Amino acid sequence: MNLSLSVRIAESFLSKEKASMDLDALATLAAASGYSAVCMRASQVGVQSDPRAVRAALEILRRHGLSVSMVTGDFDIVYNNDSGPDCLRRIKPYLDLALALNAPLIRVALKTEADIPWAQRAADEAAGHGLKLAHQCHTQSLFETVDGMERTLRSIDRSNFGLVYEPANLELCGQHYRPETIRRLAPWIFNVYLQNQMLKPDGKVTLPTWCRGSVSFNLIPIPEPGGIDFAQVFEGLASIGYCGPVTVHQAQFENEPAAETIRRTAGHLIGLSHQTGLSAVQG
Repeated sequence: MNLSLSVRIAESFLSKEKASMDLDALATLAAASGYSAVCMRASQVGVQSDPRAVRAALEILRRHGLSVSMVTGDFDIVYNNDSGPDCLRRIKPYLDLALALNAPLIRVALKTEADIPWAQRAADEAAGHGLKLAHQCHTQSLFETVDGMERTLRSIDRSNFGLVYEPANLELCGQHYRPETIRRLAPWIFNVYLQNQMLKPDGKVTLPTWCRGSVSFNLIPIPEPGGIDFAQVFEGLASIGYCGPVTVHQAQFENEPAAETIRRTAGHLIGLSHQTGLSAVQG
């Protein structure tokens, strides 16, 4: 399985700008635990970084035999705020970052219909460099609902613009995330984000959505039962012959060291990929 680790594991859930672990330590843990790539975010390197820092990051990853599955180049995209779509209006620094890190995919953001023409232009520019763009299934965006995702992707109508499939955000928005949804969105799935949660009216975390108001939940480790049905997700991915990255997008837990989360999650997902047949599809 093309298992990828988001550097989000070295960020807090609410403050995503400062890394709690340097890239070398993170890459050491990832490689030893069975990951083949990292999903890069601006907390490590982004469009704000000096080119020397970007080259140093690439060298660290090469030493550990890791590639970069995707880049998220700035903090506005991560926070999904009103400035998130600005990346579409000045896509060149993000393309340069992806090219410098040998990353094939760039995460972007759209908030309104007015962002669609900019997404088309950005995708056309990215295509000239052999790069793809993708939008995560995300609250408070044009990608909250499955209908909205499909409508927006069809409107953009670019073969190199797709989706980061993310079941937890779909669940927050009251959407089905199991195999039938995966099959519906199959032509656009370029990456998969996995994080776990348990919906609870009195949950410790509350996030706003456009489609159903505020939703409360508890973050739980990926191997913990009672949250997202990852077996169903993997079965759906296997059914469409998905061969792209499967990215652990889990935030750090206060009561579990990041190193333990990284190791335990990899072991669980690798085992699950064998049980569901996803490992055979991904080679």
